[in-house]
Amino acid sequence: MKIERSKPSHIAVHAASPGCAGCKTDADPALEFAFAFQPIVDVAAAETYAHEALVRGPNGEPAGTVLSQVSDSNRYDFDQRCRTTAIAQAVQIGLDSLLSINFMPNAVYRAEACIRSTFDAAEKHGFPIERIIFETVEGENIISRPHLVDIFRAYKRFGFQTAIDDFGAGYSGLTLLVDFQPDLIKLDMELVRGIDTDSVQQRIVRGVLAICRDLGIRVIAEGIETKGERDFFMANDVRLMQGYFFAKPAFNAIPALSAAAFAA
Repeated sequence: MKIERSKPSHIAVHAASPGCAGCKTDADPALEFAFAFQPIVDVAAAETYAHEALVRGPNGEPAGTVLSQVSDSNRYDFDQRCRTTAIAQAVQIGLDSLLSINFMPNAVYRAEACIRSTFDAAEKHGFPIERIIFETVEGENIISRPHLVDIFRAYKRFGFQTAIDDFGAGYSGLTLLVDFQPDLIKLDMELVRGIDTDSVQQRIVRGVLAICRDLGIRVIAEGIETKGERDFFMANDVRLMQGYFFAKPAFNAIPALSAAAFAA
């Protein structure tokens, strides 16, 4: 598939954006990693909607073994390589759904400059940018809200989809929606776990779902592990879900969905 090159914002960013301080950061070849992929499913259509690229060690080691090596000196290089490696690996395994890539806002100095390698990788591997979702956690220890909003607005303008992960765990998740409405939010797993038996969680989540419906934001219920959790969200018109109930992440592969994932 060819990359859509007709949108002026894509071309302008790809061809004309100057570099920034981060672009001059040295690469860190000692930091090796690869990806596992976990599906985000559309339960109403009984199919895969997207796959999230989850960082792993080069031989499938847990994410912590990689993230513990990220520091101020290599954060920019790591964030850039995560994007390009995820795209390359997704094409290598034949992924034909949307691809959700986690990014580090505090590794983005200027969105227009720091996005260039993503465009290059998408073009090189023939992966349409319209199939890329950029997601990040909104939290006090990650980034200032104005800078995060600026990044999200730029990414949306460039043609990417945007998502906020762990929504409900951040220190100002609801107030963030005043400034920016992403395409997707992923409910924090603490709001999902055992929701079918907890009336307080149910009331809180129904409130969030109502807000998202009014704002035109799609919700992903993340961390689904039981039929009861799945059924609660289905009954509340949430189509997109992710979790072990459907499939565990597969290292450098597309995982098979559980046979019982969509059963009544």
